Amino acid sequence: MAVAFEVTGTERGEWAVLQVAGELDLVTSPVLRQRVHDVVAEGSHSLVLDLSEVFFCDSSGVGVLIAARRLIRSCQGRLRLILPDRGAEDGSHVNRVLGALGVRRLFDVRPDVESATADEAGSLSA
Repeated sequence: MAVAFEVTGTERGEWAVLQVAGELDLVTSPVLRQRVHDVVAEGSHSLVLDLSEVFFCDSSGVGVLIAARRLIRSCQGRLRLILPDRGAEDGSHVNRVLGALGVRRLFDVRPDVESATADEAGSLSA
């Protein structure tokens, strides 16, 4: 049984948004890696990865996310992930994997595209 994996792109203001759907694993992670590289090569250094439709992520998927962070930082850009928090039991698989590996804190995580592409003048932090 083949599981569909899809990466589609849009733009919202200065942000390039890649919507990722399906399983992010050893087979599919090179596709996302290439799309991230393509976006950066086209001159976009503000990138949102919408992972709200990713229902499985393995270590190779996490590796792509970390590599994307490194690439964007090398360009003095911004990377934001969309990982909706649907509650402890029904939360994002990617969110749980990043948390379990202790790398979630490396990413600017937002709940939706609107908040991910908003440029807060003076963001508040607790």
